[in-house]
Amino acid sequence: MTVGPMAATLMAVIGGSSLLAVTARRLHPSSDLPSLGGWALADRSLGTGWTWLLLGGSIFTSYTFTAVPGLVYGNGAPAFFALPYTIIVCPLAFVLLPRMWAMAREHGHVTAADFVRRRYDSAPLALVVALTGILATMPYLALQLLGIRAVLDAAGVPSRAAAGDCVMIAIFAGLAIATYRHGLRAPAVISALKGVAVFGSAVAVCWLVLDRLNGPEGVFAAAATRLSDSTANASLVLTPGQQPAFVTLAIGSALALLMYPHVLTAAFAASDAAVLRRVSIALPLWTVVLALFGLLGIAAIAMGVDTPENGAEAAVPMLTALLMPGPLVGLVFGAITVGALVPAAVMSIAAATSFVRNVYVEYVHPTATPKRQVRIARTVSLTAKLGAVVFVFGLRDQDAINLQLLGGVWILQIFPAVAVGLYTARLRPAALLAGWSAGMLLGTALVVRGGFSAVVPLGIPGSAGVYVGLVALLLNLVIALFLTFLAEARERWPGAASPSPRP
Repeated sequence: MTVGPMAATLMAVIGGSSLLAVTARRLHPSSDLPSLGGWALADRSLGTGWTWLLLGGSIFTSYTFTAVPGLVYGNGAPAFFALPYTIIVCPLAFVLLPRMWAMAREHGHVTAADFVRRRYDSAPLALVVALTGILATMPYLALQLLGIRAVLDAAGVPSRAAAGDCVMIAIFAGLAIATYRHGLRAPAVISALKGVAVFGSAVAVCWLVLDRLNGPEGVFAAAATRLSDSTANASLVLTPGQQPAFVTLAIGSALALLMYPHVLTAAFAASDAAVLRRVSIALPLWTVVLALFGLLGIAAIAMGVDTPENGAEAAVPMLTALLMPGPLVGLVFGAITVGALVPAAVMSIAAATSFVRNVYVEYVHPTATPKRQVRIARTVSLTAKLGAVVFVFGLRDQDAINLQLLGGVWILQIFPAVAVGLYTARLRPAALLAGWSAGMLLGTALVVRGGFSAVVPLGIPGSAGVYVGLVALLLNLVIALFLTFLAEARERWPGAASPSPRP
């Protein structure tokens, strides 16, 4: 690739990072934020437009926009589970998020673990909810760097060379400075740029693809022809055996998504519950963009894009470089790269807030002042970003992907305590802890035993299996319900819980 596109890409990245730091500075004139809620939740002041941009930008990450078409490119139709999954999220968000926001506002909750602590009056249960969220978030944060790395490789900047390392460090340095000073207001501002850039890029590249291949029919026909002529196992049509995995992945992923700390942090920043209802109705617009990126994965097959080994996430960047002139390629690459900043910032803020509220204040310094909590959260947020950079530089890309798969299974195990707890406090804390433990152990064991696959076989010939996280969640719920029933039975009939004395 020529120097022009590479320079345009770098300028777009640097310009986006600078815009993040400069414009966020204007949102809050004082760097002395008085409370953790002010820093981490922007004082719960975001209206419908800003919340839609921030929540959508946090859910639909830069890695999503490269990984989904990459999965389509490598696996075909099964990768499209991401579309029903993100659609299922919308009614769930409409039901769960406003109710959780109302409780958070009423009682001053900043994290989901705050809600669990008060709901069940159980510090251990709140601790495992907080730690599970942090554990699941860290590899997700690292994946944002993998999305940037795929773009840099396609732009001709070797991501593992000195130049690529410097670019990624510069991107995250700008992000770190902005979020350190202004908290959630920084990603809120850059989410507007992300929305315009990602929507515009998706429409522009799809228009060029459809024009080159004579419409959607041409795209699918060319892709089907290439797949039939290759030795790949990918198919553009789901087989009957793939359908259980497709359905359970969509349902399980939707249930898990709303438990991630970064999603709840973006939701808690809304100014009222009605804002979240309106945002939930409008979220499918982001799914439309994801569908366009999925189409680009098929287009990459149709146009014969040849990605590096184990580098299918580079399919869209390489397709873009094939279709567009250098300056426009740079803009699209910059859009994808800037798109990583919003979720990365919100994830680091959410992880830091969970640590401060539910570990540091609860167990280390219960009398910490609001200003001290903000100082600790800022430091932890910087540490989380640094950890993500070190993780990506020091380990294989596949390690981050494997841990993120485990993270999705893990975060799903707090669903009974958080989501079910919104409607009833009947489940006992000890029962929820037992269910969480069983779900974590079973889910981790199945994923590792399956070679870090998110799908566990059913033992039925021709079946691809079902989503591990949903299997673990089912065991989790069964144990929590059963132990709660036993506890209630012992309270109602104390004599039935112990054997009768011998004569």
